[in-house]
Amino acid sequence: MNRINKTIQQDKKLLSIYFTAGYPKINDTVSILQELEKNGVDMIEIGLPFSDPLADGPTIQESSTIAIENGMTTSLLFEQLKNIRESVNIPLIIMGYFNPMMQFGMEKFCQKCAEVGIDGLIIPDLPLYVYENEYKDIFEKYNLKNVFLVTPQTSNERITQIDAISDSFIYMVSSAAVTGSQSGFGDEQMDYFKRISDLNLKNSQIVGFGIKDHETFSQATKHQKGAIIGSAFIKFLKENPISDIKNFIKTIF
Repeated sequence: MNRINKTIQQDKKLLSIYFTAGYPKINDTVSILQELEKNGVDMIEIGLPFSDPLADGPTIQESSTIAIENGMTTSLLFEQLKNIRESVNIPLIIMGYFNPMMQFGMEKFCQKCAEVGIDGLIIPDLPLYVYENEYKDIFEKYNLKNVFLVTPQTSNERITQIDAISDSFIYMVSSAAVTGSQSGFGDEQMDYFKRISDLNLKNSQIVGFGIKDHETFSQATKHQKGAIIGSAFIKFLKENPISDIKNFIKTIF
């Protein structure tokens, strides 16, 4: 069974952390992964830096720019991760945009993911119908879970389509804003969280965008299985050493 599915079956609310590979320094990737697992994180999203990250706010955009300037590439990321399963056991997901993966070669990319122990991909700009018609068989061949995003504007019909083709979890975007642009969740967002929960989807949902502390984590996981923290963690890495990651995680739980 895929590590993501095993983790989702656990009787607890899940914390997933996003960070950009190659940030703040080019060789920090493995150390950050190890430190996150050591301090109780359930899943990790490794951001593949891209020059035009449309869904990301200024914090993650800046981290992508710095990572690219540091020399991070798709090939280098796979090189850094080649022995990661000797020290990290929790699910690892690469989050990135379709263009760099397509340039690398989609089947080659999936094969490399399988070789190093990646469990899934989040590709915000990969359309559902393109995945279903052109890439679903490749993902299944390499036991990779493809995670789709839904937003408050996504229709119930489309959510049902996404749920039908998914086999891990659904990334539930908390708002239509870019990442890192809000503080706390209001009644409208809490109603949205409950509305999706009431659909009784077969896939669990994990909420992203706007989670940064214990309060927002608790709000995001009241109706959903877990939450993803990205921008707040990137800001922490900008100002603190990797060895202090434990202090960041303590503010969430």
